[in-house]
Amino acid sequence: MTRYIIERIIAMFITLFIIVTIAFCVVRMMPGSVYDNPELPQSVIDALEAKAHLNEPLLVQYGYFLKGVILEGDWGTSVKIEPSVPAFDVLVKRIPVTLEINIYSLLISLPLGIIFGTIAALRKNKLADHLISVMVVICISVPSFVFASLLQYVLAFKLELFPIVYESTAVGVQRFASMALPIMALAFGPIATVTRYLRGELVETVNSEFMTLAKTKGLNQVQATVRHAFRNSCLPLTNVIIPMFTNVLGGSLVIERIFSIPGVGGIMINSINANDHPLTIAVLIFYSLVSLLTILIVDLSYGIIDPRIRLEAK
Repeated sequence: MTRYIIERIIAMFITLFIIVTIAFCVVRMMPGSVYDNPELPQSVIDALEAKAHLNEPLLVQYGYFLKGVILEGDWGTSVKIEPSVPAFDVLVKRIPVTLEINIYSLLISLPLGIIFGTIAALRKNKLADHLISVMVVICISVPSFVFASLLQYVLAFKLELFPIVYESTAVGVQRFASMALPIMALAFGPIATVTRYLRGELVETVNSEFMTLAKTKGLNQVQATVRHAFRNSCLPLTNVIIPMFTNVLGGSLVIERIFSIPGVGGIMINSINANDHPLTIAVLIFYSLVSLLTILIVDLSYGIIDPRIRLEAK
């Protein structure tokens, strides 16, 4: 098992290096210069580009970038979004808001998805199953930003139940109220995903032979499902639940713009539009690292959930 963990970690770092290389090259080859400014003379722009090694070949620029990241922990400096501020410091200030919204949405969506999936499986081909299936199709098909716009228009603008945009200065209940609509918009997709997968796994599990044996011992359908069927359905569901955090994190790119949330998603779009290359690369690395960590957690969780994997490793 230890060798398996080490191999997965090494593979993660190799993948991260490839992603960083591609991201750096693509961003640096984008049209326009990071120092484009009509108010500055060309001589000043040339001097700034020379100081940042932008007049060097792309491979040399990448070498300087890796040297700064590995040896000095320097991810570059924001030029236009927050001038002269290290890109990593810009991210550190905005990551908590993004993580908070995404974690809240998952904490809401997972229990609801499990409840709806269980109900649909136990009431297969009945009215409750059909209604839940219709809602699952709608929630999976409609993008999160459409739900965000509808919630913003109906609940915030028409009914005035919630603030229209995020209020960064609010505290306590008011702050959570301003986060409610983004959280709901991000939760619809994960709820539908968990419901669909759990229903499919439970429908197959409840008809297995060991479930029949559990019922002959005196357990009813609900008791047998809770005590025995869930564990067998958790392994394939883990491959969906853990990467769901990355998917929600990607969906928050647009949600943060709609609700004016000062998170990583907003800074990502702003940095691309402003040609702030160091900040863009730093944000891409952040999203890549989160994605790779979720994949690593999925691989390692198999050994925890399924005893067969631990025995095979031994």
